[in-house]
Amino acid sequence: MDNKTGITKAKTPDSLKVLGVMILTVCSFALGIGFQNVKTNKPLVPLDFGVWGSNRLAAPYQELPSEADQVDSLNIEDELFWSVWKQMRTEYVDPEKYDEDQMMYGAIKGMVESYDDPATAFFDPEETSKFNEEKAGKYFEGIGAELGYRDGLIVVVAPIDGSPAQAAGLLAGDIIQKVDGEEVKPSETIFDVVMRIRGDAGTEVVLTVYRQSAADFIDIPINRGKITVPSINVRKPSDINVVYQKYDASTAIIDVGRFTDGTYAGWTSNWDAAVEEVINSDAEKVVLDLRDNPGGYFDAAIYAASEFLPKGSVVAKQQDKDDELLIFEVMNEGRLQDTPLVVLVNEGSASSSEIVAAALQYHDRAKVIGMPTFGKGTAQSVIPFQDGSSLHITVMKWLLPDGTWLNSDNVVVPDEEVDRTAEEFKAGMDPQLERGIEIIK
Repeated sequence: MDNKTGITKAKTPDSLKVLGVMILTVCSFALGIGFQNVKTNKPLVPLDFGVWGSNRLAAPYQELPSEADQVDSLNIEDELFWSVWKQMRTEYVDPEKYDEDQMMYGAIKGMVESYDDPATAFFDPEETSKFNEEKAGKYFEGIGAELGYRDGLIVVVAPIDGSPAQAAGLLAGDIIQKVDGEEVKPSETIFDVVMRIRGDAGTEVVLTVYRQSAADFIDIPINRGKITVPSINVRKPSDINVVYQKYDASTAIIDVGRFTDGTYAGWTSNWDAAVEEVINSDAEKVVLDLRDNPGGYFDAAIYAASEFLPKGSVVAKQQDKDDELLIFEVMNEGRLQDTPLVVLVNEGSASSSEIVAAALQYHDRAKVIGMPTFGKGTAQSVIPFQDGSSLHITVMKWLLPDGTWLNSDNVVVPDEEVDRTAEEFKAGMDPQLERGIEIIK
């Protein structure tokens, strides 16, 4: 039993230690915009890591062996690799383009794409640094959005709550076609697009997006800003806008923007403070808002769900490559266990936020309102290397309480589907929240 999370873990494999990380991967970049290697139908843009590159990255400043030595010691597949390397190094028309490190990183990224897993990724040092900044929740400058892959296109997974992207009207599901009038090319990675979109606070970037609901291309000017992402925000009954108080003025809203902060302990501390704030307020009911939440620590999802469920409830399961299961059950009595509850989700709800919503729905603890979720149900272990690069490798599947795998074909489907159109968003209307407050009145 883990006393910190209040969870019992059954049949835990000794050979693996899983670190819960962001989605998207969910894997997120900072500096104003994030990315996830994700896809809703079939995984498209995967990354993994090969053994031959590990020594190079573990000791990144050693010299490469000569081509003769390489060919003598390697099999036919390795010989082919080094033969191509040699030809590019010696025969390419512009020798100034030879960059040993970039060739190595590019070779690794190209190789790992064959695994067809959007959540497994190799990050070079620059990408790793930006991922760590986002995970730590530091200030950054940009537009504030999560990007992902869907059907081979780069889409908005979720704008960050309170960000310039959200204020400008960027929506989950928008397909990015152009950045400042320049087409997004098929050869560009999410990181390439991130680098084009990010910029100093106070400057403007124009995104041309295709919005399916509008069946048209839309130009969205966004003024970049200084972004920080609060993981949890509480709106007490006295704080809720009067437009919602006409339904029920005794409802508190716990808005969870992500299930991660600089540390897991930091997130749970913020969660505990939020729950105490609700308990000490006049709230008699709670809306748990998980919309546009891209995920985070798996254990944080278990921690939060346990606040609302009775002791012994199965929150989720994890399955490794050997089909061994870890079963996560509530071991403590939740402080909001008897508080009427409704959960809000949408297309931007992914990973850990889906775990929470599914568990509360499965145990008939809460009605889920909104739109079907994203469908990201894997856990990644992060392996750092001396040169600053890192491997984020999928080591677990996340299973719902009924034993099914959470994925793009098995998402969380709301008990009641309520959409929120772009026009409603721009007008400050929130029919999903209003419906949620109505239900628990």
